[in-house]
Amino acid sequence: MFESLSDRLNSTFDRLRGKGKLTEADITSAMRDIRMALLEADVNFKVVKDFVAKTKERCMTAEVMESLTPAQNVVKIVLDELTELLGETESKLVFSSRIPNVIMLVGLQGSGKTTAAVKLAYLLKKQGRSPLLAACDVYRPAAADQLATLGGEIGVPVFRGDGAHPVQIAQDAVREAIDNLRDVVIVDTAGRLQIDEQMMQEAVDIKRAVKPDQVLMVVDAMTGQDIVNVVETFAERTDFDGVIISKLDGDARGGGALSVRAVTGKPIKFVSMGEKPDSLETFHPDRMAKRILGMGDVIGIIEKAQEAADAETLASAERMLRDGFTMNDMLEQMKAVKKMGGMKGILGMLPGGQKMLNQLGGNLDESIFARNEAMIMSMTKEERERPSIINGQRRARIARGSGTTPTDVNNLMKQWGEMNKMMGRMRSMAQQAGAGKKGKKGKKGKKMRMPGIPGMGNMGGLGGLGGGNPFAGMGGSGGSEMDMLREMERQLRNK
Repeated sequence: MFESLSDRLNSTFDRLRGKGKLTEADITSAMRDIRMALLEADVNFKVVKDFVAKTKERCMTAEVMESLTPAQNVVKIVLDELTELLGETESKLVFSSRIPNVIMLVGLQGSGKTTAAVKLAYLLKKQGRSPLLAACDVYRPAAADQLATLGGEIGVPVFRGDGAHPVQIAQDAVREAIDNLRDVVIVDTAGRLQIDEQMMQEAVDIKRAVKPDQVLMVVDAMTGQDIVNVVETFAERTDFDGVIISKLDGDARGGGALSVRAVTGKPIKFVSMGEKPDSLETFHPDRMAKRILGMGDVIGIIEKAQEAADAETLASAERMLRDGFTMNDMLEQMKAVKKMGGMKGILGMLPGGQKMLNQLGGNLDESIFARNEAMIMSMTKEERERPSIINGQRRARIARGSGTTPTDVNNLMKQWGEMNKMMGRMRSMAQQAGAGKKGKKGKKGKKMRMPGIPGMGNMGGLGGLGGGNPFAGMGGSGGSEMDMLREMERQLRNK
């Protein structure tokens, strides 16, 4: 979403880093470039004016101008101001002690309220709550059917109340939740225009009838400059508590999303980064600011990895250390990468990763995952569990069965071999550590180099991208990728 803005800002910072001591003219020129970058990204002009004025005032101090690293100080100030613009701190949903809690969604037609309602229900369900969806959009054809279908896919019930008035449906949904011990009701209201008085009044009436604990406005990230008028109108009529930004993974410039917090004072609570139910993410202003400035979101990667590593995954890791690495294990690791958002999502969260994606034309061929999965599924059960038995004849058969070439199968086998060797080294080190506890001398201080992510080639963690190893120079050749991620996280926290 913010690729163009990120490129423009980083180009400005690169020019500043190329200078030794900064002059007032350098700062003025940089602020002019930042102003143009924000305006071209569709950020509201009033927001841009205030942002640039505050940033320039801070950059012109003697502390910055006379420092040994003035360019870095400018970047730090822009990061601070951008974080403040987005909200400074994470704003969580506030739940009351009553049962059920009611969350009401409002927004324009086509803003993505129905899918946002389902994604929010999925998120709350993962957190251990029992949500109920209320289909209060009686105007859009098949709106209730859409909600029922999506709700069924995630295992969340939908209260429809076909033929009833939206206010009555909302009230009945709350009673239904009480009767069935559901602790959250998510009210999906009809899309409306801010100039449609009747529809706006209906939203006010629903709010008055069910007294929601939270009113969230769903805003399309591609709305652009008009987003200011939209949120001001809804804030005046419904006094919403927070914002969900939808379609943040789209191709639009996305500057409207940067204007919401400054215009309304209402926090951004969630952002939608895709179409799947699990694509709704809690909004972290500091992390988004770092991603816009090309600093990545290492903490987010670690959180995704922890989320993907369930109890079954940990049990598999113990078995791999004991028995070795199988093709079934490789298949599970590829699924874990997909669960974390795929290679494009992971790379976009790494410092400098977005720049690399742009160098690749914004596209990353992840079809290799599908090819590798097809080859593994073309193997027999014995071959998947004991890949070492796969000879030339078997490789030819696997290639024919998966619609690939023997070369593709050879590459897959090479990747498996590297992972299996790594498991052997880890097993050996674990055994030596155990022997050391008994007083025997074991090897110490030796670190392992993690091989490439399965299916992406042997490029030190992100292979097959065509741009070399993005981890090169980020912690030395001896540490694992996770060590480097943690070190990068520590450095970002200390900036």
